[in-house]
Amino acid sequence: MSAKGDMLRIARQLRGFQQNEVCARLGANASDLSRIENGAKDPDPALIVEAAKVYGLPESFFEQTETIYGAPISLHEPAWRKKADVLAGDVKRVVAELNVRIWHLRKLLEATDLEPIREVPRFDADSYDNNAALIAEMLRRYWLVPSGPIRDLTALVEEAGIVVAHYDFAGSGISGVTFRVPGMPPLVVLNSGNPSDRMRFTLAHELGHIVMHKFPTPNMENEADQFASCFLVPTDDVRPYFKGRRVDLQLLAAMKPEWKVSMGSLVFAAERAGQINKAQKTYLWKQFSFQNIRLREPPELDFPREQPKILSDLLSLHMNELGYSITDLADVMHMHEDEVAQIYSIQLPGKDQGRSGHLRIVK
Repeated sequence: MSAKGDMLRIARQLRGFQQNEVCARLGANASDLSRIENGAKDPDPALIVEAAKVYGLPESFFEQTETIYGAPISLHEPAWRKKADVLAGDVKRVVAELNVRIWHLRKLLEATDLEPIREVPRFDADSYDNNAALIAEMLRRYWLVPSGPIRDLTALVEEAGIVVAHYDFAGSGISGVTFRVPGMPPLVVLNSGNPSDRMRFTLAHELGHIVMHKFPTPNMENEADQFASCFLVPTDDVRPYFKGRRVDLQLLAAMKPEWKVSMGSLVFAAERAGQINKAQKTYLWKQFSFQNIRLREPPELDFPREQPKILSDLLSLHMNELGYSITDLADVMHMHEDEVAQIYSIQLPGKDQGRSGHLRIVK
């Protein structure tokens, strides 16, 4: 089977093209391109030259022999969280992006050891009667998380060796996804176009998948949502904030910056804590709709988004300690320099290494 065919398909999907859109530009007919991408026919050298131009990639990209992985469990239907409008083309483009990201991560880790200071336990949902709230409590205790709001969820997750990245998902409605491949740390990619509260909730949701779900189940998305709600806002911890107070939009808005979750999440927390009844919750949702904040809460309540550090630390280590230039990194990643700089925000190398204590150069 032709590895070049695999790379031609990944490159096309990465750029969001359908086969029939690029045939003329590549100088190939649809039948031949399909056979090439499926490994039944080897591409001519001239096709690789044209593909490099059309897809904006160096010719070396198509010489790679990397393993290509399919959609992870958190991408399979019905695992798209409330995203029935996600198109098949979006899925293919995201999976292509995830493959490329995991290849980059593998190359960056070849020269370094990632040394997590926390362990990611397995609490299979089936073993705990699918009680995601209990599992969220257990994980907080396992990681010795103090009671109350989690100050920086991204830092906490990355301390466990889970790599977090931001990506715009090509403008689709996808909130986030977890990519787990053999021999690599989990990679969680969050939609950079979402507000910070939604990004935190999505990260907690994906953490729930990592901890609870080895195989897809019909209820896994609801369980991950419940896990995220209770991990970020434990019922017992938040109850005193509501007790003896009128739960209204003003209170929810005041609590949002402290708990770093949406006002909507706090409505569910108030109900879990027994501080509002069904009628009160219904009234609050009507207020959300009346104020037009059900889908997008007031931007003035947004808090700074958390910044992942593992990838930037890996790149800083290569550039500062190992002497790599942006050209060297582009060669290693088989991409052009400007795209590498854009993907990884190379306003690196930074003097502030942040949480880079969990990286060690392999001697």
